[in-house]
Amino acid sequence: MSPAKQINSGPLAEGSVGGGTGMNCYAFKAGTGTASRVVGFAEEPYVVGVLTQANFGSRRELTIRGRRLGIRLAEDNPMEEARTAAPPGSGSCITVVATNAPLLPGQCKALARRVTLGLARTGTTGSHFSGDVFLAFSTAGAGALDSGIGGMPSALQHLDFVPWPAMNRFYEAVVQATEEAVVNALVAADTMIGRDGHRSPGFPNDVLWSFGVD
Repeated sequence: MSPAKQINSGPLAEGSVGGGTGMNCYAFKAGTGTASRVVGFAEEPYVVGVLTQANFGSRRELTIRGRRLGIRLAEDNPMEEARTAAPPGSGSCITVVATNAPLLPGQCKALARRVTLGLARTGTTGSHFSGDVFLAFSTAGAGALDSGIGGMPSALQHLDFVPWPAMNRFYEAVVQATEEAVVNALVAADTMIGRDGHRSPGFPNDVLWSFGVD
């Protein structure tokens, strides 16, 4: 039997690590990014966390905090200038939303749908050649919705969940955290040179200061 995998706490590695090693976003080197927000409800602080692997977007689309930086950073763009390159915007985005707030399955689905709004804030319009996968889950109420195999329940079950009218603040958290996770994936990655000398340029982080973006 193989030994159990160790689970570590603390900050997650971002940029070109793990499954994000081969990913590019807005024709810059990218990869894995993460961000979170705290949402208060019923006198309890709940966390909404987003983990994304960013591999999408055309350079001209890149927008950070409302500033269209991609147009200003058009010069060093070897991936989109190469004749053999895929159409601009090609790729995919895999995003997982996790929260400890008690949510129903349909509410988790509603969170996953808000990921696209966070991506759109970074400029993308969703290329035809971009295949995206979004998943949201809650860690609250473990076992409350299981199938009950192995025994026949003899009493009604009760489940706490956030009322639907109060979901807006959780939607907002997903949108904000998704936007930030994409930016984090960009600024955490460095220039990478791959097979046959193909170069994926790292995002010039100093430009955020020169354009007044922090």
